[in-house]
Amino acid sequence: MLIFDAHLDLAMNAMEWNRDLTRPIIEIRARESGMTDKPDRTNGVVNFEEMRKGNIGLCVATLIARYVKPSNQLKGWHSPAQAWSQTQGQLAWYRMMEELGQMVQIRNGDQLTSHLKLWEHPTESTPIGYILSLEGADSILSPQHLESAFAQGLRAVGPAHYGPGTYAQGTDATGGLGPQGKELLTEMQRLGIILDATHLCDDSFWEAIKIFDGPVWASHQNCRKLVAHNRQFSDEQIKVLIERNSVLGAPLDAWMMAPNWKRGQTTPESAGVTFSTMIDHIDHICQLAGNANHVGIGTDLDGAFGKEQTVSDLETIADLAKLPALFKQRGYTEADVNNIMHGNFLRFLRSTWK
Repeated sequence: MLIFDAHLDLAMNAMEWNRDLTRPIIEIRARESGMTDKPDRTNGVVNFEEMRKGNIGLCVATLIARYVKPSNQLKGWHSPAQAWSQTQGQLAWYRMMEELGQMVQIRNGDQLTSHLKLWEHPTESTPIGYILSLEGADSILSPQHLESAFAQGLRAVGPAHYGPGTYAQGTDATGGLGPQGKELLTEMQRLGIILDATHLCDDSFWEAIKIFDGPVWASHQNCRKLVAHNRQFSDEQIKVLIERNSVLGAPLDAWMMAPNWKRGQTTPESAGVTFSTMIDHIDHICQLAGNANHVGIGTDLDGAFGKEQTVSDLETIADLAKLPALFKQRGYTEADVNNIMHGNFLRFLRSTWK
């Protein structure tokens, strides 16, 4: 079964983590032996080979570069110009992967249809389709830069990431959009760019939902009802997204799945975090919606975490192929499973790209 993963930081892994995703996963892990600069060294789970093994033929792939002011203690770039340049370097990596036949960019409905036909009978060398997204909009210097990014294939933008941002406030922050954020949303709507509501703090979320009339999704977002942290969405937020015909992708970062997770201390085994835990979050959204039409997969795998902070029954991203059977065990129909694994996000894109 084709799997659509709505959130993978592939270029970040390649350009900041220095991972060659064209190589076998065991080789990537071995080459990181002894490294301590990142929490997930030797624990990576994503590369092109494993994606193909799991039939993950289409994904939303990110550009990500946070601008941080001197007062901001988060890691990031010290000027918007540096952040923009970092995203351009990441884009250059995607272009090289296209040149090598590893990936192909999907910008519109016709390209989506052609790519899906290609994946009806995939081979070991079938290119993986990617839809370009920007996680945190701090690197956008001006409306003209957003238009340039759209011309490069950018099709979704999350205005915020962690902490305070230029255009919106993100996880662990508070506050609204401000004039720049409103201008960004206006320009996104004009261009037809999808608003990714993931990471928006509550204040910014509600303001964005009120202002923005274009397509909205949440690429990697779990439920606050199950894990009480502002990174997750409340039932009220989920309900308004359902009303907007949005789709929410379920991430596999364990601290967002299980309460009381302590980074560097809790393990997937000690917390009992499995694919079933992921399904708990998906099922909660389905119960709120009354159907399975607003949920999908947005793993965020290797998004600054690896095997040490995901479900215990996952060795690599290829193990997403276990999910259809697990959903059926929960009573989901074949049609439901197809929608969750790819159909809901594909329907959303087809509607957006009419």
